[in-house]
Amino acid sequence: MLGKLSGWDDTIVALATPNGVGAIGVIRLSGPKTIEIVNQLFPSKDLSKQTSHTIHVGFLKDGDKVLDEVVVSLFKNPKSYTGEDVIEISCHGSPFIQEQVINTIVKYGARLAKPGEFTQRAFLKGKLDLTQAEAVADLIASNTEASQKTALHNIRGGFSTVLKELREQLITFSALIELELDFSQEDVEFADRTKFYELIHRSQKVTTDLLQSFQLGNVIKNGVSVAIVGKPNAGKSTLLNTLLNENRAIVSEIAGTTRDTIEEVININGILFRLIDTAGIRKSTDAIEVIGVEKSMEKMQQADLVLYLFDVNTESKADLETALLQVQEQNKSYLLIGNKVDVLGEDAAQQKYPGDGVFFIAAKSNKHIDVLKERLVDKVVQGTIQTESTIVTNARHYTALQEVEKSLNDIKAGLDNQLPGDLLALDIRRCLHFLGEITGEITNEDRLDYIFSKFCIGK
Repeated sequence: MLGKLSGWDDTIVALATPNGVGAIGVIRLSGPKTIEIVNQLFPSKDLSKQTSHTIHVGFLKDGDKVLDEVVVSLFKNPKSYTGEDVIEISCHGSPFIQEQVINTIVKYGARLAKPGEFTQRAFLKGKLDLTQAEAVADLIASNTEASQKTALHNIRGGFSTVLKELREQLITFSALIELELDFSQEDVEFADRTKFYELIHRSQKVTTDLLQSFQLGNVIKNGVSVAIVGKPNAGKSTLLNTLLNENRAIVSEIAGTTRDTIEEVININGILFRLIDTAGIRKSTDAIEVIGVEKSMEKMQQADLVLYLFDVNTESKADLETALLQVQEQNKSYLLIGNKVDVLGEDAAQQKYPGDGVFFIAAKSNKHIDVLKERLVDKVVQGTIQTESTIVTNARHYTALQEVEKSLNDIKAGLDNQLPGDLLALDIRRCLHFLGEITGEITNEDRLDYIFSKFCIGK
């Protein structure tokens, strides 16, 4: 596969640190001519004679022209990130200097790297499997402790280990079943069907657990969209400001102040919540407010979780029931939040709305806000986040696992119906195919290019 990939023998270069002015910029090279190219620009030492994993200081020159004083980090193959010769040049963080250095390296025989090409080479050289490579991108994009830990777990091979164990056991049984086909005239069984049943049962359990983890994985990776809805003056903007601990939304006693949606992000216990403060839902003759209400309904439909906020001092029990039906029609997960309980009193509020599953707060005085945050997390993760266990966060993996589940069900049905070995072998091969797609043991160049194109350049 390696030889067929276009550009595989090229030496590539890219800026590995973000664009812009900084203290330093790191320029990364990888490929067969890496040391040869940098040697022509770095007269201080002959890098081909230096030990791998060493650092060297000196001037980078294009002929007599000094480009910069740099630190060169040398990683010789195969003990490098890509499995090839790799050099990282730490230069000063001027965009002009970085551009000069890269242009000079290109002039001496390298080409600019494509997005994710360094990690793609690491995969093709067997340094990482595809799930680990994709976890690299997840780690770069992680913005909470939970997403960081999940990505690190997968980079260390947590997900891969589970899949490889499953795949190896299926391969063993597939080989025994296919061996039976070679002795079909002898009417012998090499594969113990009882043990095969046990394997399929364990495999189904593992696959089901992985599929079920995707809901949590999606929350950890992408966060949760939360629409704060309710009537005008229920305190939606006050609640947003209190949760954010800043005055993000305008708060007024005048009903209908919020005319458009306001969106902000808050990190609660490692989960990102995208809070959406919507316009108050009511009938209005004001054209602008009508548009705001329409947007509120649209955001409620798009949200993962709806917080219906109401004023316990003004909302009747009948009005609350009507509003609750409206929220339930959206088929969304929701929380009923009774606000301004500090005015009515918590005991009176509980007597007014008995058994309605209402959680009472006072957003203005910060009453029960910490408990509300806990309820938000519990609502979306439904338990403790165990980021050291294997959690599926990638939609591609989820889709392939669904096919694995179907294949395992077909294998079990075949065993139940005592299908002949050749038909069982077809279902096992199909299952192995989709397991291999996840780890990259079965793939093609177009699929790889698509996967790695979503990486940043220089990684």
